[in-house]
Amino acid sequence: MLEAAATRALPAIVLGFFLAAAITLAATPIVRRYAIRFGMVDRPEARRVNERTIARGGGVAILLGFVIVAAALIFANSILGLHFVDRPQIVKRPQILALLGGAIVAVGIGLLDDWLQLRARWQFIGQFLLAGGAVVLGVAVTTVNDPLTADGTLAVPGIIGLVATVLWIVGMINSVNFIDGLDGLSSGIAMIAALTLGAISLTADPVEPYVAMFCFALAGALFGFLRWNFHPASIFAGTSGIMLVGYSLAVLSILGAAKVAVAALVLGVPIMDTFWIIVRRTASGRSPFAPDRGHIHHRLLDMGLSHRNTVLVIYGVCIVLAGLSLTLSGRGQIYAFLGLVVIFGLALFLIERLGGGPGAVEESLDASSYAGGDDNGDAPADLTAPAAVEEPR
Repeated sequence: MLEAAATRALPAIVLGFFLAAAITLAATPIVRRYAIRFGMVDRPEARRVNERTIARGGGVAILLGFVIVAAALIFANSILGLHFVDRPQIVKRPQILALLGGAIVAVGIGLLDDWLQLRARWQFIGQFLLAGGAVVLGVAVTTVNDPLTADGTLAVPGIIGLVATVLWIVGMINSVNFIDGLDGLSSGIAMIAALTLGAISLTADPVEPYVAMFCFALAGALFGFLRWNFHPASIFAGTSGIMLVGYSLAVLSILGAAKVAVAALVLGVPIMDTFWIIVRRTASGRSPFAPDRGHIHHRLLDMGLSHRNTVLVIYGVCIVLAGLSLTLSGRGQIYAFLGLVVIFGLALFLIERLGGGPGAVEESLDASSYAGGDDNGDAPADLTAPAAVEEPR
């Protein structure tokens, strides 16, 4: 059962979810109109799947739903004195600034790429600066799950924790980027993750309703965006959306009871996809960031699944992982994640043998010739090839 603090906060949290969804749902067509006006679009070409011009920059609409609702809930709770969250001290004010202010900065950095097609190195620098700002404002990994200790946790020394925080945030942004290859894929996965992190925060000991409030606001914004982003999409999240979602989930997982190990399990599909892609490319003597069609969604498409069914299958896997994160103990979660590493690798191997094929793109892409996104142009391009688009959108 939920504790009294969680029960009292639940109505406001649920209301926040639907308000965020409504704001993003209404704002997305407006953002789409301006994105097209300013030329922030993906046009049909040989390297993309989309057969018509699709607007980018959907991260702006997600940001509006998320930040407006989160700020309104904070105002209602603290300034108006509704006090539906009675323990805001669990999350410090600078950390709230890191989350919401960082989300705004993340979208700003992403919009520069959506508009100007930045070189990947500048996007990468922006990611590290964003992560560094979060650390300065007090967001840091202080403990991690450890199956070898009695209480299942291990304290992380200061400097190691700061470095781990930066790498976690940057890694999360790029894991979301790597999986962003089909309509609605990254947005749906992120929504499932945000809902799971929020649920864990409401059932944790101690309860963390403030973190849950932010998680559900983000999930609501993503839910509203999916109306326009699910196949066939009329707008892509863009680099702005990838930066926002990856950054926000990384910070929320650090602030909340879920911590990094749980977030790694919930987001196991993009993380493991990224891990095995890098392993396979390196083993074949290629750059870890060289473009190809080896992502899990490419393999499923090559096996004959439709665009929509491929996305739904991956959603299903993420929901199963979310269930595991909610039911397993801290020690069980880390064991489940390690098992996922092995299972995911075996699954990729079997899919390839059954006809998915390695899908390697043999053409050489000049990294200096492109700027922009990974699979659909939505995010930094595998870091070293600014627009090396693996799965044409």
